[in-house]
Amino acid sequence: MPMQCAAAVFPPTTKALCSVRKLTNLAQLAQWQAEIETRARPIAFVPTMGNLHAGHLHLAAQAQALTAKPLVLVSIFVNPLQFNDVADLARYPRTLDDDLARLHEAGVDAVFVPPVDALLPEAENHGVRIDPGPLAERWEGAARPGHFAGMATIVAKLLHLIRPQFALFGEKDFQQLAIVQAMVRDLNFPVDILAVPTQRAPDGLALSSRNRFLNEDERATAPKLYAQLVQAAGALTVAESVESVLHKARAELTTAGFIVDYFTLCDATSLQPLSRLSANSVLLAAAQLGAVRLIDNLRISP
Repeated sequence: MPMQCAAAVFPPTTKALCSVRKLTNLAQLAQWQAEIETRARPIAFVPTMGNLHAGHLHLAAQAQALTAKPLVLVSIFVNPLQFNDVADLARYPRTLDDDLARLHEAGVDAVFVPPVDALLPEAENHGVRIDPGPLAERWEGAARPGHFAGMATIVAKLLHLIRPQFALFGEKDFQQLAIVQAMVRDLNFPVDILAVPTQRAPDGLALSSRNRFLNEDERATAPKLYAQLVQAAGALTVAESVESVLHKARAELTTAGFIVDYFTLCDATSLQPLSRLSANSVLLAAAQLGAVRLIDNLRISP
């Protein structure tokens, strides 16, 4: 059977060059898996919710650069379980044609675009969920109850269905990454979770699909979140008080127009707050700017 690809979203002159395989249901995913079994190449998986930007494409490029020479599969699934607000879910940008064109240009091998009922059939509305445990109780978990349970449930399903040898996650969503790493470790998933450093705009703003909702003034202000992380890290490495450094950073952000949810120093594994710098520390920050919630982080050690 000939391979189906995403050529329909490209101009006719590019159809002959089409390389990315578009999989829109579980049967097509299974067929693709059967076809690649003879290639003796592992799968590297990049999960996304679409509206792809340079950060997502960097994840795909990192997957392609692995020494194992894997086949690269990217998923696009806007997960309703991880939205607390139905309005937030409704306004999440859906740009599938552009996403497919970007993935074609990036040269990935396949893109999995399942409908909601493929991963969340009606019978599962009150069914089994992954409990992400204590790692989800603070920070984003406190601000968005149920978010990480929804994320972990869908990631677990995707890992189970796709069966990759590698899965790549960006460090921007640091708490999400920590939870996925813990889930894979504790539930014995046979996959290597690879953390990829946050991709940033030239002014330091972490790339995010939500950045498009910043107006011009807010976009000019937004890089100050990362700037405060860098400044706080510098102060902490010269032995300034953790409490005073964090207080100053929160105050500076508030003055700049942010509504700060948290700006804290944590253990990078347990995500528990720290009162002094350790060899395994991370600064975590979340703040509202206009209608947009920005999150960022910075690893730091003495």
